[in-house]
Amino acid sequence: MKKNNLEEHTKSRMLLFFLSLFCGIMILTSFFLDFNSSPVKGTLGLLLTPVQSGINQVGGWFSARMDYFESNVNLAAQNDALQAKVDELTVQNTQLLQDHEELNSLRDLYELDHKYESYEKVGARVISKEDGGNWYSLFTIDKGSADGLAVDMNVIAGGGLVGIITDVGLNWATVRSIIDDYSNVSAEISETSDTCIIAGDLTLADKGSVQLVKLEDPESKAKVGDTVVTSTISDKFLPGILIGYITEIGTDANNLTKSGYVGPVVDFKDIKEVLVIKNLKQTKN
Repeated sequence: MKKNNLEEHTKSRMLLFFLSLFCGIMILTSFFLDFNSSPVKGTLGLLLTPVQSGINQVGGWFSARMDYFESNVNLAAQNDALQAKVDELTVQNTQLLQDHEELNSLRDLYELDHKYESYEKVGARVISKEDGGNWYSLFTIDKGSADGLAVDMNVIAGGGLVGIITDVGLNWATVRSIIDDYSNVSAEISETSDTCIIAGDLTLADKGSVQLVKLEDPESKAKVGDTVVTSTISDKFLPGILIGYITEIGTDANNLTKSGYVGPVVDFKDIKEVLVIKNLKQTKN
């Protein structure tokens, strides 16, 4: 192996020597010979043309490679600039979407505020979910006793009833929503004034429903699509707050009451802001 390398090295040195010698001879010849004479000019042209052609090809190849390299460098710089612009626009678009969602939420709260304008209300933001699941069954808001909030105050959002405050701190409050397993709301059918109970059941949350039970409907007037609101006889919930609409109804085995399901107007999978009604239900002590 070493012998072969030595031979290759020797051949390279010999080729370099002869090329150098040839160039030297050509330089000396240029001093002593008249290139304008036809024989000399023709001979030199015959000898130099292949060399010049090879040099031109090598030079052209190097020039093309440099142009290609420069083009790639420019394209890489342009790509980096475009990517930075895309990232910037992506951030701006995300912010715009968030602003749009917040605007819609605030618009809903504004309309809700006017719908129940007879009640004193305070706005609050959701800051955590107690159960950590997908549903806002038990969550915390960023207002508390320092803002005049108290236990049993009703909470609304998204067109209707969310739930009720169950615990209050100085700058926070816990809200139990109507879909929670421990929630029971005394309600009535607006069209018939018949009373019922809206019972929370998280197993129904994926279906977008809450249970309607113990409906007293002696004349069988209640039907799918009827409006369900909080009852005047509720001991904690203020009357007339929209809960949702009947999606299914049937007679119980006792033939005295009816049961079914209600589709709530609030999206309990996405609650960011709420309104707390500061008026408490007046009951006899």
